[in-house]
Amino acid sequence: MAAKEHVLNYDPEKNYDEDTMAQQREIEKEIAESQPLISAHFTFDGIIEEYTREDAVYRHKIEDLKKRYANMRKTRGDGNCFFRAFGFAYLETLLKDTADYQRFLGIAEKSKDELIALGFPQFTLEDFYDTFIDIVKQVENPGTVEKLLETFNDQGLSDYFVVYLRLLVSGYLQKNEDEYIPFIDGERTVKQFCMQEVEPMGKESDHIHAVALTKALQVPICIEYMDREGDKCNSFIFNPSDAADAPTPKPALTLLYRPGHFDILYPQ
Repeated sequence: MAAKEHVLNYDPEKNYDEDTMAQQREIEKEIAESQPLISAHFTFDGIIEEYTREDAVYRHKIEDLKKRYANMRKTRGDGNCFFRAFGFAYLETLLKDTADYQRFLGIAEKSKDELIALGFPQFTLEDFYDTFIDIVKQVENPGTVEKLLETFNDQGLSDYFVVYLRLLVSGYLQKNEDEYIPFIDGERTVKQFCMQEVEPMGKESDHIHAVALTKALQVPICIEYMDREGDKCNSFIFNPSDAADAPTPKPALTLLYRPGHFDILYPQ
């Protein structure tokens, strides 16, 4: 009888594969939302089993990282991890660097008018900009890591900050369209690329996002790439300067990249 009821309930117009995928996405969403947007510090010994489940090669690379880094923070894997990790890690460094904080605040405060001049609608920018500036100013005395961590784990505030960083990257790429159009695939314009791959929340970031963010904000970034080749991570420093003879800068922050995800690293 149960089998007969099952047959009678079968709908030939229904896409059962889609239902299965939808259930899987919902499960993944629940798992993701159970994780903080920015975690407390983790030691490498504390995450090695998690990484090894994905690929045994990572065990060797974590041993390599342990020689150069003290610990790390994990970020939620929601497609916004690059921008969120950058934002938190950079503001955290500014707590101890008053001069660079003032420089960065100056860039941030001028950015809204520059984006409006590029054609971004003011009414769209206002709320994101105001929240962005408010969060940046949390660095001012008595700024604390605890306050930043609380803010970046507030979904609404944190997401507004990420949106504005995305708009800054979009603006920089569009302003320098001639330089970046050779790197855009799919016969798209830079504006189309930005509308599809940079501005929407949840879109994962790639090399071009890191290059543009570094140059837009004049903040050198180091990224350790944990791929599946070799026993060590490949380290790359993104230099804000375009000069051919520019020295390699000391990075303001370091991120760890493994396919599809960014976390934050803290040097020894």
